Amino acid sequence: MLGAVTARPACTTLVGRQRELAALRDALARTRAGEPTTVLVGGEAGVGKTRLLEEFGGAADGVRLLVGQCLELGEAGLPFAPIAAALRAVLRRDGPAVFDGYEAEFARLLPELARGPLGAAPPPSSDAPRGYLFDLVAELFARLADEQPLVLLIEDLHWADRSTRDLIGFLVRAARADRLLLVCTYRSDELHRGHPLRPFLAELDRARGVERMELSRLDRDGTGAVLAGLLGAEPAARAVDDIHDRTQGNPLFIEELAAAGDPIGCAALPETLRDLLLARVDRLPEPAQRVLRIAAAGGTRFAHELLAEVAGLPDADLEEALRAAVAAQLVVADPEGDYEFRHALVREAVHDELLPGEHARLHARWAAAIEAQPRLVAAGRAPAEIAHHWYAAHDHARALVAARTAACAAADRYAYAEQSRLLERTLELWELVPDAADRLGMDHLALLEETIAAATTAGDYHRALTLTRAALAEVDGTAEPLRAARLLDRRGRMLAMLGKSDGAAELREAYRLAAGAPDGPERLHLLADVAAHVARVDRAQGALLAADVLAAAHASGVDNAELPVKVVALLRRADHATDLGLAELRRSEALARAAGAAPALVGALVHISDVLFELGRYEESARAAADGVAEARRVGISRSTGAYLLSNRAEALLALGRWAEADEVLADAARIDPPGVTGSHWLQLCAALRLAQGHPAVDETIGRSLSFLTKPYLHPHQRLPLIELRLEAALAADDRPEARRAAAAALADSGVADHPRYGWPVLTALARAARHVGDDDLAARTADLAAAVPVRFPAERAYAAQVAATVGGSVPAGGPVAVPAARASVEAGDTGALTRWRAAVAAWRADGQPYPLARALLALAEVAAATGERDEVAAAVAETAALADRLGAAPLAEQAATLARRVGLRGANRGRPGADLLTEREREVLRLVAEGHSNSRIAEQLFISPKTASVHVSRIIAKLDVHNRVEAAAVAHRLGLLAETR
Repeated sequence: MLGAVTARPACTTLVGRQRELAALRDALARTRAGEPTTVLVGGEAGVGKTRLLEEFGGAADGVRLLVGQCLELGEAGLPFAPIAAALRAVLRRDGPAVFDGYEAEFARLLPELARGPLGAAPPPSSDAPRGYLFDLVAELFARLADEQPLVLLIEDLHWADRSTRDLIGFLVRAARADRLLLVCTYRSDELHRGHPLRPFLAELDRARGVERMELSRLDRDGTGAVLAGLLGAEPAARAVDDIHDRTQGNPLFIEELAAAGDPIGCAALPETLRDLLLARVDRLPEPAQRVLRIAAAGGTRFAHELLAEVAGLPDADLEEALRAAVAAQLVVADPEGDYEFRHALVREAVHDELLPGEHARLHARWAAAIEAQPRLVAAGRAPAEIAHHWYAAHDHARALVAARTAACAAADRYAYAEQSRLLERTLELWELVPDAADRLGMDHLALLEETIAAATTAGDYHRALTLTRAALAEVDGTAEPLRAARLLDRRGRMLAMLGKSDGAAELREAYRLAAGAPDGPERLHLLADVAAHVARVDRAQGALLAADVLAAAHASGVDNAELPVKVVALLRRADHATDLGLAELRRSEALARAAGAAPALVGALVHISDVLFELGRYEESARAAADGVAEARRVGISRSTGAYLLSNRAEALLALGRWAEADEVLADAARIDPPGVTGSHWLQLCAALRLAQGHPAVDETIGRSLSFLTKPYLHPHQRLPLIELRLEAALAADDRPEARRAAAAALADSGVADHPRYGWPVLTALARAARHVGDDDLAARTADLAAAVPVRFPAERAYAAQVAATVGGSVPAGGPVAVPAARASVEAGDTGALTRWRAAVAAWRADGQPYPLARALLALAEVAAATGERDEVAAAVAETAALADRLGAAPLAEQAATLARRVGLRGANRGRPGADLLTEREREVLRLVAEGHSNSRIAEQLFISPKTASVHVSRIIAKLDVHNRVEAAAVAHRLGLLAETR
């Protein structure tokens, strides 16, 4: 019988209410200090008032909590219901004696107090006046509050009867018991003009110690957090956008949609939610319901004049119907004369109730009215509104033309996602309109090309890829080689952007077709684009093709800076320019600004910010990326080209140690949900940041990031940072088998040697892995690979110095690392290791990145401890701790504290046991532990009892912050703690 019952999802985390929760806690603090306080919490149904009170009450320690609920029985309902519920809880806990002999009077609120021995409940004999009863209730609450602070929560005050309101008013204004906090909730959307709670709240507002709190709907991030809690995983950004648009951040509605199954694209409202939304509509008079149905066809927001035109009702009748809807809190009016459904889902529910014929007829009337008077809708929205209504009216011919017109208008506003959707609708309608080509003045292939371009710019790469296949089936490559080449170029890029393949075959065929086409500006720019994309797959061939393009440009008198920015960057890199082509890129930027070519400017800033980062000019990189982000947002390409700028900016901010800012930028990237493998960069940065912070959600983020490695194709600049992350995650988790597997994958990747910017971080992680697992062969192979990688810029020099320090070796000023073949670890007392780590620290200081500097300082401290340089250990540990604290790098700070404890730095443990140096006796015991002796054997050697030996071993393990004897011996060897006992 219970097989069909399913558990509803529940979000266990309170989302978006930190400010309100803090205000309640402040009110409780004042109450504890003897100041009676009342908090009135308002908000629409489902916004989370009860959830807020549950969170507050659950964490309110040292107080007595009473809860009462008003009942939906109206003014003639059960009087004093919430107060009676609270008193009933008091009776259950304290017994009748708590009423101090006034049981007869309290029986008016609790009839069970007057029951006879057989359970009968005669009417109470007391005829005490109501004011006397109020005094008794107030005195009882005062006595309870004297014992400990009393918190009285009363929910749904909008349903309170007159008696309950009067008693609450008495408690607030007259009784004012010390150490009593009264919290009442009410639905603000229930308070129509004649509601009795409205004047009551106004009276309470004038009383001392009363404060109002209004819970608003959640923002988009709050909706995402609730969905994540309900679904148990991070939802897709588009799913969050869809749910937030429909629910407008109402937590109850979010939960209802999640309970219906997969909320992504959930077209139909769940029946429970539909019934809830329509309940208030059903109580309206029929004329008002009819006007609401007409309005629902028009959208969430509508102008009075436009509604009057569509409804065709006399002004008086229309106004009366709208007045009823406004009074019922279903529609709200603004000063400009427009109306809006209070909640989008109410409009959706009402609209879904339209009969099929009624649906088509109403939408046709809306379309005709807007065509006749486009000024009655928001500026720029008329084309899209007309297209929507003709489509909903099933007038295919009109809808076809209107959709294409609206798509052009959307492109003019840089609304590329909207343009893409409208063009998709145009393609859908094309098959239903026999003379579509004549009506639109274009062939089907041209419409496909326009849709592909819009989908690409909007970042919908999957759809763009599908459409290229359809377009290539229609194009004649022999008759129109440039048209076919352009489609092949797009298809090749989409395949790579989605990680499906490198797209090389499509790109080479595109170049062949374009090369055979007649000369012209279109051919030259297409060849340049293809050359740049080929270079991502085959750098040598791409450089040759780019050289051919450059020669053709010179022959045509075209300035290099006028070529696509990707080719400019490629040519300068191919020339091994010391500035990586920055000067040429700046020229391209200046030309784009002068011409007002926003997409070209955004593209230039992508490459400029990237080059500046590689050069080690992190502040300039962050500024350039920020400029590009703003420009990309202005012209609607945040999700395509602009996505690179967000991750570039976050990367520069991380390098500068501005982690909080970087985290905000990464959150922006998550919101736009970059498509395909474009999303790998921001996600990898986010995972690396969370790993460095010790974030509780780090495992999930790392898992999502590393899932990109399963793609059939990733460019090295996407793949190598993920390999580095895989190594770092394995080392952080002390997962040695995974570290070995990740190291093997890294050594087998040819991109490490070919791409120094991304290869050196991988080599550094490889060196750390070799040392961590004690693998001399891995260290030797890392050293061999490092010897083949160029060292050009500050960060690369620092990474190279760190690799040399980790596995042993030297770093020439401008060349590759020279490392002895098998140095996987540093022996205690190795002064050469100390020199190498000093060089690594100096290199990171020169580069300016605080986090790698802090890690290098900690390694230097370990080596200095092993060589007896105690002052250097103290300085390095102190600087590491300061940097880690500033950054919020909790794991690194803990490692610094652990090292400080192990070497006995003063104050290292802030009073915890084990901060002192090991005693001489403990050092003797540690030496014998390191030699592998048991407690009994240690006792024999040192002429002590086995029990005393056991106590010494336990103290050593605690002081060194290790788990067992083996780890204690390893730490002793690494830090040179045994040198004085030999």
